[in-house]
Amino acid sequence: MNKPILNSSGFNAANANSPRPSNPRFQPRGPRREAEHKINEFIRVPQVRLVGDNVESRIYTISEALAIAKELESDLVEISPNADPPVCKVIDYNKFLYEKKKKEKEMKAASKAAQMKEIRFTPNTDDHDFEFKTKHAENFLKEGHKVRAYVQFKGRAINYSDRGQLLLLKFAQQLEEVGVPEQMPKLEGKKMFITLAPKAKKK
Repeated sequence: MNKPILNSSGFNAANANSPRPSNPRFQPRGPRREAEHKINEFIRVPQVRLVGDNVESRIYTISEALAIAKELESDLVEISPNADPPVCKVIDYNKFLYEKKKKEKEMKAASKAAQMKEIRFTPNTDDHDFEFKTKHAENFLKEGHKVRAYVQFKGRAINYSDRGQLLLLKFAQQLEEVGVPEQMPKLEGKKMFITLAPKAKKK
């Protein structure tokens, strides 16, 4: 059996080019995404205005602010970098991100929920069709959507625009318990519109 060749310092020269066991802590993780906020030691300003629970809101040196965050077992998070001095909050950073994303998700869902729904009539819409479509509009308003109803005039039917106006006024009257007109019937080209917004619920 051949003995390993050692140099004067005891280093095994035969293993100089052999791959070393990898340490998972130092493995490349691909391109890093820039953090949304500066936290802790990455905040490099002389002083900050501190806010948060269990903290006296005032200006501290950065070393004082970091010490307070450490004492509360939380993070120092820069939330308003453009303020003078920057505003920082003492909070668990993971909790801060979770609450921020939750709020953004709720706002997105709310904006998506409030949509404009359209209801189409003609000057000769019969009673059955009128009641059917009015019921749909009622449901839309109860769900928090706006409703835009219009009467479509074709050809010479535009000469009977007064019929469309009466129909839309009747439509608004039947929905007065759940909707409020944002505008009265208005003729635009070959269409006459009326828009209803959900009625504010009584507290």
